[in-house]
Amino acid sequence: MMSLLGTLFIGLIVGLLARAIKPGNDKLGWIMTMLLGVAGAFLATYVGVAMGWYAQGEAAGWIASIVGAIVLLVLYGLIRRKG
Repeated sequence: MMSLLGTLFIGLIVGLLARAIKPGNDKLGWIMTMLLGVAGAFLATYVGVAMGWYAQGEAAGWIASIVGAIVLLVLYGLIRRKG
């Protein structure tokens, strides 16, 4: 249970940092910001393993997680703009 709470807390920090770095108004609440950070970390880990940067089972670092969250924010903005 504490592992899940720790993951969500780190996801919130990563999501807040990604939203602060990327310009524009994303209008995401606390829960969506938290999920953005967690998803960004998963994306960074997946890409890192696929590119050979990380070993299987190794988690991405802070910077890679923030970059992954920024990529997701950009994709979200593109999808939102089209709709």
